[in-house]
Amino acid sequence: MRIIDLRSDTVTRPSEAMRRVMAEAEVGDDVYGEDPTVNRLQEVGAEMTGQQAALFVPSGTQSNLLALLSHCRRGDEYIVGQQAHCYRYEGGGGAVFGSIQPQPIDHCADGSLDLEQVERMIKPDDHHFARTRLLCLENTHHGKVLSLDYQRQAADFCRDRGLKLHLDGARLANAAVAGGHVPAAIGQLYDSVSLCLSKGLGAPVGSLLCGSRDFIAEAHRWRKVCGGGMRQAGILAAAGLFALEHHVERLAEDHANARRLADGLGEIGALRVDPATVQSNMVFVDCPAERQQPLIEHLREQGILVGGYGQLRFVTHLDVLPADIERVITACRRFFNS
Repeated sequence: MRIIDLRSDTVTRPSEAMRRVMAEAEVGDDVYGEDPTVNRLQEVGAEMTGQQAALFVPSGTQSNLLALLSHCRRGDEYIVGQQAHCYRYEGGGGAVFGSIQPQPIDHCADGSLDLEQVERMIKPDDHHFARTRLLCLENTHHGKVLSLDYQRQAADFCRDRGLKLHLDGARLANAAVAGGHVPAAIGQLYDSVSLCLSKGLGAPVGSLLCGSRDFIAEAHRWRKVCGGGMRQAGILAAAGLFALEHHVERLAEDHANARRLADGLGEIGALRVDPATVQSNMVFVDCPAERQQPLIEHLREQGILVGGYGQLRFVTHLDVLPADIERVITACRRFFNS
């Protein structure tokens, strides 16, 4: 039975073509800056995000952590969304490693942060308070795409108040494709950008942290401190390059599959899907609490894996085909009709 894994877009496996470029990659010692494939990936990533430089790191969690450590000092503060990945799902790394205080606020329905509320959270220049230094946004956030106009407003807001602006752009490529932009149109608005290569882009590992040359020099030092220095990492960087060259535009296929899935599941009376929230490759589904776990088990028996916290979450990616979507819809319909 073919397994359809919709738990996340991190579950993809390298294609034969990707494995080939990994096997044939030219390598060197990246701690010395001598791996040509890593260097090329960093150049491509910087250009793609509209930044001066980039740093290849093992994970998106480390990428966001390096951004916090590079923008902030001990006793500083960053403002962030209550449900943001870099606050809620990354082990409190900024506090653990950098003594950096998070100031979470609630997200708006569209995934943005209300800039008036952000304004109220900025601390006075007084020794009683942590020093507010950074605002972190996430795009996409739970599959929702921040508008370009909003991000311009956030950039102007931070510039006027002396704050830095970081983007957790783990799925920046999804956001760009969904909005009809090139990634640089978004990335250039930020002081730093984290771009994950191992989510919808389909590489097996790795993220890029992008920013100014001075910022990346500082992040490079923190990468070493955090144990992120890698040696002949060109084998991994080659997969990232392949993903950036071949897997960006095709994200539109994942988005189309997510919309079809949302439409199909929305026709099942017991399930609730808000079509306005299906903007990229994620579908969140409300299911009666008493039937949620039985549905998950039923789907697993049918070779379909889903996840989520509270709501069911279906995530489309390059290993999910249109025929798989129809199979998922049919399996859910049969469960509720049985």
